[in-house]
Amino acid sequence: MAEFVLVAGAWLGSWVWDEVLPPLRAAGHGTHPLTLSGLAEKQGAPAGQQTHVQDIVGEIERRGLRDVVLVGHSYSGIPVGQAAERIGDRLTRVVFVDSEVPVDGRSFASGWWQGPAALESLLADNGGYWPPLSADDLDGQGLTDEQVARLTKGFTPHPGATLTEPAVLARPLGELPTTYVKCLLDGPEPNDTVAGLLSSEHWRLVTMDTGHWPMVSQPAELARLLLAAAA
Repeated sequence: MAEFVLVAGAWLGSWVWDEVLPPLRAAGHGTHPLTLSGLAEKQGAPAGQQTHVQDIVGEIERRGLRDVVLVGHSYSGIPVGQAAERIGDRLTRVVFVDSEVPVDGRSFASGWWQGPAALESLLADNGGYWPPLSADDLDGQGLTDEQVARLTKGFTPHPGATLTEPAVLARPLGELPTTYVKCLLDGPEPNDTVAGLLSSEHWRLVTMDTGHWPMVSQPAELARLLLAAAA
C-alpha cells in the first residue's frame, strides 16, 4: 500500500484535500495531507522556499513513511519536486496536479507572466505576501458557487519569500517517476518546462476536464487518478 503525502498550492492548507482522502483510505492507503509553513493554521510562521521543502521532507522522515506517492498542486509542485529527490528510495511516484515544477536556480517568480519584477512589486505592496484570489478570479474553473465560497473562505495570504527564492535540484527532474495531471479548463497544454519533461520515459501525462482546483471541483475523479498513479 502507498503512503500519499498531499501538498496544496498557494493560499491553501491541508483542508483542501478533505474530499479526496476517503477513496484513498478505502483502498487501504495511508493519507497525509500537509499544510506548509505560513499558510492556513500555520499563518505567521516564517517561510521561504527551502522551508517548504523541509516541511515536506521532515513530515515524511518524522512519520517514517516509505512507498510514498508525493502529490503537489499548483505552486507546491516546486517544493514537492525538490523534496521528491531528497527522500531517495522512500519515493514511489510524484504526482504534479496542474502545477509548477522546479527548475534549478529559478524561482516561482522567474516564470511570472508579467516578469519577476511585477510579482516582487505585488508582494512589496502587500506586506511581503501574495494576496489570495477573489471569487471573480475563479470563474470558468468548473466550480459551483458553493465550491467557490469554500475556497475563498479558506484562502490565506501566501508568504512571498517562498515565491522568490530559487529551487535547488541535484539531478534532472525528468529522472523521477512522475505523473502530470493537466486540468484542461485552466489551459489545454502544459507549460513549456513541463512539455519538455514529458518527453522523458519516466513521465506520463493524464488530463482532467475541470479547472485548476480538481480536489474541490472533481475530488472523486482526482482520487481515481491518484490511485491509478500508485498502482
